[in-house]
Amino acid sequence: MRVGLITPDPGHPLLAATAALLAPEHEVRVLDPGAGVAAAAGARADVYLLKARTPSALALARELERRGAPVLNSAAATERCQDRTAMAELALRAGLPFAATRTFASLAALEASAEPAWPVVVKSRLSRKDDLVARVDGPGGLRELAAGREPEPVVVQSFAPNTGWDHKLWVIGDRVFAGLRRSELAAGGKEPARALGRLPDGWAELALRVGAAFALDVYGVDVIDTGGGRPLIVDINAFPGIRGQAGAPDALAALALTRAG
Repeated sequence: MRVGLITPDPGHPLLAATAALLAPEHEVRVLDPGAGVAAAAGARADVYLLKARTPSALALARELERRGAPVLNSAAATERCQDRTAMAELALRAGLPFAATRTFASLAALEASAEPAWPVVVKSRLSRKDDLVARVDGPGGLRELAAGREPEPVVVQSFAPNTGWDHKLWVIGDRVFAGLRRSELAAGGKEPARALGRLPDGWAELALRVGAAFALDVYGVDVIDTGGGRPLIVDINAFPGIRGQAGAPDALAALALTRAG
């Protein structure tokens, strides 16, 4: 089998470990997502793993799909996780416990609105690396956040009281991996995910429901516990890093070969 990796970073731990598992019996090819559709010329693989979300990477994935190749995740499924407004609408239509989400043209438009209840969580509408994710406790904090920022559409979610820890659920096919990470809204910034002994009842099944609703094969679901094991989904990501999870490379290699047919 030939497996194509659409990524600017083939040395990423998950991809490198997956490639090492495949290499003895299968050929692994790396495609430059920056080349866009041009990278499809001469690319011949039985399945492709889309570990990039740029416009050029999505254009490449769509071209490969047009030629009949399976791409994990599909370009359409990846795009569904980039627009947080569309993400929330789809999740709520599917009956998932997703945070209620409102959309504003800019932080200035949010400031001019009759925002009813503080605190809130403000995020860039477009999910991307180093996007805006911040807790805002009142009008003064909103003005401070807007100072010096380029205008962009934003979404707003009411801040839900929680433990201060995000449950990171990662799914590869039908395998669910999990960890705990201090919320990026908490002081101290991001840190590596910690091991999680056991998920609350029903949470693994919830993660799989997300995949079915969004047509995702490899994805992450950020969940907070709002009390008594009641989950609230606050974000969904296509093909996250899934670092430090024993068995994740094996699951990804097996999924690629299964989908390659």
